[in-house]
Amino acid sequence: MNTASTDTLPPRQSAVIQAFDALNHPPIGLTHDTRRYAVSRLNTILANTQVLYSLYKKHHWLVRGATFHSLHLVLDEHAQAQLAIVDALAERVQSLGGVAVGDPRHVAELTSVPRPPDGVETVPAMLSRLLDAHEQILIDTRDAVAQIAARGDEGTTDLLVSDVIRTGEVQVWVLSEHLVDTPLVRT
Repeated sequence: MNTASTDTLPPRQSAVIQAFDALNHPPIGLTHDTRRYAVSRLNTILANTQVLYSLYKKHHWLVRGATFHSLHLVLDEHAQAQLAIVDALAERVQSLGGVAVGDPRHVAELTSVPRPPDGVETVPAMLSRLLDAHEQILIDTRDAVAQIAARGDEGTTDLLVSDVIRTGEVQVWVLSEHLVDTPLVRT
């Protein structure tokens, strides 16, 4: 029986069996260069989408004001949709032979979505921050689709169009409608 305290044990370490930048070679009919390019673009979109998911959860928890209940529910619904996209992107990276970015510290290194303040913002600022992140992801994803389609990777382009772009566009529409200037009427 080991009586050593767990706080005195060295951290567990293991050998890395596939480096982040390395590709294995699944027999899926795509060239190494095509898969490498797709994995790189997917990991960038994946990192940004993980940050978008986190922004949705943060704002879901911190939203305030007259529209609290409806926005609280919408932001959580959008967060869950983004989480499903995160999973789909990561699985596509893996199916191409790559390594999906998963550690939050690594995500922070790869993302281009600006970090929000630690405190609570106004609702319009929260929604604008989400809209800006969506736009950045949509612009990058459209460019990735064009480049990856030219390389013949229909599976990745289908995922990006069907999941990232279509979901993002609907979420942008819903959020934008919450920013319409409609004053509250007191009766």
